Amino acid sequence: MDGPTRSAHVDTFARDHLPPPDQWPRLTFDLPELRYPERLNCAAELLDGPPPDRPVFRTPVGPPWTYGDLRARVDRLAHVLTDGLGVVPGNRVLLRGPTTPWLAACWLAVLKAGAVAVTVLAQQRPGELRTMCEIARVGHALCDIRSVDDLAKAGIPGLRIVTYGGDGPDDLLGRPAPDTPYPAVDTAADDIALIAFTSGTTGRPKGCLHFHRDVLAIADTFSRHVLRPRADDVFAGSPPLGFTFGLGGLVVFPMRAGASALLLEQAGPARLLPAIAEQRVSVLFTAPTAYRAMLGDLDGHDVTSLRRCVSAGENLPAATWHAWHDRTGLRVINGIGATELLHIFVSAADEDIRPGTTGLPVPGWHARVQDADGEPVPDGEPGLLAVRGPVGCRYLADPRQREYVRDGWNITGDTYVREPGGYFRYVARADDMIVSAGYNIAGPEVEDALLRHPDVVEAAVVGRPDEARGTAVVAFVVVREGVPRDGDALRAFVKSELAPYKCPREIVFLDALPRTATGKLQRFRLRTAGDQW
Repeated sequence: MDGPTRSAHVDTFARDHLPPPDQWPRLTFDLPELRYPERLNCAAELLDGPPPDRPVFRTPVGPPWTYGDLRARVDRLAHVLTDGLGVVPGNRVLLRGPTTPWLAACWLAVLKAGAVAVTVLAQQRPGELRTMCEIARVGHALCDIRSVDDLAKAGIPGLRIVTYGGDGPDDLLGRPAPDTPYPAVDTAADDIALIAFTSGTTGRPKGCLHFHRDVLAIADTFSRHVLRPRADDVFAGSPPLGFTFGLGGLVVFPMRAGASALLLEQAGPARLLPAIAEQRVSVLFTAPTAYRAMLGDLDGHDVTSLRRCVSAGENLPAATWHAWHDRTGLRVINGIGATELLHIFVSAADEDIRPGTTGLPVPGWHARVQDADGEPVPDGEPGLLAVRGPVGCRYLADPRQREYVRDGWNITGDTYVREPGGYFRYVARADDMIVSAGYNIAGPEVEDALLRHPDVVEAAVVGRPDEARGTAVVAFVVVREGVPRDGDALRAFVKSELAPYKCPREIVFLDALPRTATGKLQRFRLRTAGDQW
């Protein structure tokens, strides 16, 4: 299953720009359920199983969508994509908007039509969107009318933007289309289904190419064997569908189980708690930051419907695990995933949980801790986390593929210790990536934004431990002589350049950045500076 099969793609750009096969990780398909047929359309697989009258997507108001409703709407959208907009298999289609059933339906329609879904965050700014569209050669975009402004401002050459949720004559949902079933395109299991972008330490996004079989594999490993959902479960959570954490937890996993998901446009802790009570949510996906934030408000809300709580996006401290368990009786399922691998690959549930550790390799996955030369290190010694399984890193035309995949293993960039008994314990990020409140933030990208301000001479961005967010983004800045040191103005500038979650929580003004005699920035001094600055 490692080699490509006959593709259904007419537009072969994505497949043509896969890494060379000798740079792919070694894929493993140890479980019987991972041995997929050569021809597979994951959208059809997710849509066609459950009874049509079973609920699939819920919202805070109005009746839920059933699987029958969803199938009819996806088929109609697929007709519009192909017959009305001229989308052909292999075309990249950008999807942008808050988390709603219509965004999920658009994602499924793109895949059913054999195109490639490129999901982005509604928070991302014009420059970020332009870069991603250039990398992936995106020609079409389906965008919630409320999220179209920044996409339109990006001025992306050749991009055809179609909005949905408005009342205009060209709105996607009002376009004429037959109310007939749409036959799913006969894609290969290893045809590319989606491109998920992640930021590297250089700040330039990396496009992660994932196959149709990959979408099912994350459900048939972590969800099936660790989460173990039931058809009567109601999923909910904070990660948007632009994150693969949210895409799996709120769309793929519930649909693979024939369950339903509550899709919230605003899903911060203050909104999650009442939603859990009102909709009787049983499976929750969010970051440790949110679990910490919700602890203080638990007394005023009924969370007795919860039976599964999943944490990922950043390290889950043992203190947070115990505090949540003490208040609710629920054992949080910790996990580590990566956009490169689509979802969680090390985790544990129920009696297998050891607070303070991430867990064990998920069934179907293999993990080890190794040194910089690729040699396994003894248990108890820190090293680089290396992973392989049914999904692997394949960057879109990016030389950083050689850094992430070494000798067949995916090197996640995390420092871990494998403890006796096989449990994996997180130590730290091995590079300069900052993980804050579940968001991956590349320090150099924020530095570049700061340096675009005309008054900034130098900038360095690091992560500092923060009780509420896990890690906070801190910027050290040198401005031109005589210019006021106005942190609020600089933060406003960064928010105009980047998604707000990347904006520094603190800006420290210095006369000069610490450097070595050769001029190299001493980031370690900034990370450990404390109050001396």
